[in-house]
Amino acid sequence: MTNFDYLRNGEDIYRLSFETIQKEANLSGFSPAEAWVATRMIHACGRVDIAPLIQFSPDLVATAQRALSLGQPILCDSEMLAHGLTKNRFSHNNPVICTLHDPQTPLLAQQLGTTRSAAALELWKPHMAGSLIAIGNAPTALFHLLEMLDNIPDKPAAIIGIPVGFVGAEDSKTALAQQAPVPFLTLHGRQGGSAITAAALNALASSHL
Repeated sequence: MTNFDYLRNGEDIYRLSFETIQKEANLSGFSPAEAWVATRMIHACGRVDIAPLIQFSPDLVATAQRALSLGQPILCDSEMLAHGLTKNRFSHNNPVICTLHDPQTPLLAQQLGTTRSAAALELWKPHMAGSLIAIGNAPTALFHLLEMLDNIPDKPAAIIGIPVGFVGAEDSKTALAQQAPVPFLTLHGRQGGSAITAAALNALASSHL
């Protein structure tokens, strides 16, 4: 039997991981609260080179935390993202809503001529006002959200828009940064995904901030 020489203590692994991020990632452009969120995002993907691509609007952290403290719903574009939230960090009973698998979604997608991920957002309308929106999977969902917000008077509190992919992801996040009517957080480029988006949300809900 081969015995590998590797670190086995969970606390030491955790500590060394964050020490490495602090040493290798350039977090100088962030406020302390933003740097904590960015650190968790980096930890989720193991890439310190994403730091310069992370963009916070100036009041994102405070606005998102206020929405969480008020018990506002968290609207997620994927089940993976919804299940990635560490429930014990969300102490204000925020409802976590994902409508991707709602029975109405496939018909809406057909009627709208778009993906199920985008069409599912139509079912968010009753929950939209004051909510915290998290899109970590589908660029079509982020594009559709921005289109919807043109015609919705009661806006969400904030948007975390970090979809992933080779088609539309980069452009959808550029559009978010240029057109978002509310505070936002994004990670520019093709990279993103549910794990990084969940990490950002978990960090925003953390007592560390």
